[in-house]
Amino acid sequence: MNINYVKKLMERKKTSQKGENGSVLIIGGSEDYVGSLTLAGLAALRAGCDIVTVASSEKVAWAVNKYNPDLISYKMKGDTFSVKNAKEMVKYAERFDAVLVGNGMTRKGDKFVHYFIRKSLKPKVIDGEILKSLSFKEFSNSILTLNEKELEIMLINSSKEFLLPKLRESNAKEKAEILQGNLRYFLQNDNVLLVKGPTDIIISKNKIAYNRTGNQGMTKQGTGDVLSGLVIGFLAKSKDMFKSSVAASYINGLVGDLLLKNKKGYCFIASDIINDLEKVHKLNKKK
Repeated sequence: MNINYVKKLMERKKTSQKGENGSVLIIGGSEDYVGSLTLAGLAALRAGCDIVTVASSEKVAWAVNKYNPDLISYKMKGDTFSVKNAKEMVKYAERFDAVLVGNGMTRKGDKFVHYFIRKSLKPKVIDGEILKSLSFKEFSNSILTLNEKELEIMLINSSKEFLLPKLRESNAKEKAEILQGNLRYFLQNDNVLLVKGPTDIIISKNKIAYNRTGNQGMTKQGTGDVLSGLVIGFLAKSKDMFKSSVAASYINGLVGDLLLKNKKGYCFIASDIINDLEKVHKLNKKK
């Protein structure tokens, strides 16, 4: 992996017009987690897509508007996500190139997500707490960004708990091979798995990549929202699920490493990663 890999995803034609470099819909948020939506949305814009719309309850969407003028909002009626909202969002999502679901959403949105991921044919990224209610059998055309705990719960939901002892004792390479070999149905359904950890593992049906950028400071809240925002931003423009996942993982960790060095310690926060993504462009110019 090198910076030129990312540069290709971020390039755009000189004749580009608004919207040609990707449009993203992000569905999620709650009154307790407004920041998750905002971080993901801004990261998607920084990844190079042209338009980002966040969809949430009216209170949350207005809060996002107040926080940042760069994000468009769609205000759903009601205070929680419902199947009725999900039907509405499946139709609305047709306007966009890719959809990110789950950032800041609580388990109250389980039914919403179950309906949406089955009915929406759009390329999707799924992130957050709502993964704990799902199994690998339910997805198509999706990237899952999940941590070790979420992975274990999803394996149990998918009747794959027999894998857990092996996975807990495995290194990154062994873990990737076990998952690729035992999640064939999931991977053959045009899905990609991005497992977050000291070494990020990205798995498709015929490819495996490992990313070792990043550091212990990236356990702070919000860094996962930035990662999923970068993934969806790259995906909306490139339409390549595997490359988008690999590039986002690399860049998220690389900027985290630069912040660790420049701030002389672990005092950086998730929004610093977004603010410092401009350094990627400076690195591009040096190559």
